[in-house]
Amino acid sequence: MSHRATVSAPANIAIVKYWGAKDAERVVPYNPSISMTLEVCRSTTTVEPVPADERADGDRVWVVADGARTPAPAAFAERVHAHLDVLRRRTGRSERFRVATSNSFPAAAGLASSASGFAALACAVVRALEIPAETAGDLSVLARLSGSGSAARSVLGGYVEWPGDPVGDCAARQLAPAGHWDLRDVIALVQSGDKEVSSLEGHRRAPTSPYFGRRLELLPGRLDGVRRAIEERDAQALGRLLEQDAIDLHVIAMTSEPPIFYWRPATLAVLEAVRALNRELRQAGAGAWWTMDAGANVHVLCTAEAEEAVAERLASMPGVHGVIRDRVGTGPRDEDADLLALPVAGEAARGDR
Repeated sequence: MSHRATVSAPANIAIVKYWGAKDAERVVPYNPSISMTLEVCRSTTTVEPVPADERADGDRVWVVADGARTPAPAAFAERVHAHLDVLRRRTGRSERFRVATSNSFPAAAGLASSASGFAALACAVVRALEIPAETAGDLSVLARLSGSGSAARSVLGGYVEWPGDPVGDCAARQLAPAGHWDLRDVIALVQSGDKEVSSLEGHRRAPTSPYFGRRLELLPGRLDGVRRAIEERDAQALGRLLEQDAIDLHVIAMTSEPPIFYWRPATLAVLEAVRALNRELRQAGAGAWWTMDAGANVHVLCTAEAEEAVAERLASMPGVHGVIRDRVGTGPRDEDADLLALPVAGEAARGDR
């Protein structure tokens, strides 16, 4: 049996980053990573298996914006087609699909839209094909095989570790549920367009940095510290470690061959503002700490009582053209929306096409 299904999946913000792929084809990282699943930044995807007599047309992919569908850009459509081929092989199914997807936040700007997008696609295909009793570990593997390693973490809520074990299937696991610790993530948007160098290319270049090996030496202790900070809800310890790891990622990017410079002038201004704000907040027993994935935008993790002050400070800054207020989330969920029912841009709505 099969049917149309819609699933939304969240982005996540890595506390300890995945940077560098040991096996790019199997998406096996050099190091484990730990992230916080978000709630507001989500990708929503509707999937429908096509009737047998239409399968010769292959998969069709649309992106949704302003209440209408448009054909997906070629590069993105190619990644979706490749992921659907993997899902067919892994599930033993042969269906072709109609796919429509949308984001609640800027894509390809270093905000983990690949993680949320391919996690949503994997979950929606499983729902549409009515594959029974898929575990979170199974979904993690199916999402990861899109080529987005971070997608392995977006199928789980709360605080998540992706061990990246090359011996097994590299499934992520939950360290703590969302209800364990109410942390907030205030995102300063300084770049909404596509970044110049993709994360996939960044992973490829990472081992060329002279600092890549040194980071791997430091990571076991850092990972232990992050696990302990999450377990004990120690914001000061977590903040110190997440800033260290963000600095390491960007030092490696900047010293790769050829180098990658994700930061923009407004990025540096935000980092300095967060450092000043943290000094103020600590006097009141709160705090805020910055981190960044592969992009110019800045995530500011903070305690719940500090969220308002952080959002106000960031929104007032020149060079910050938007602020997203997010929080730790519970993971993917089924949705009532039907993106495939939306009209194709520039055409009258005529039902499915």
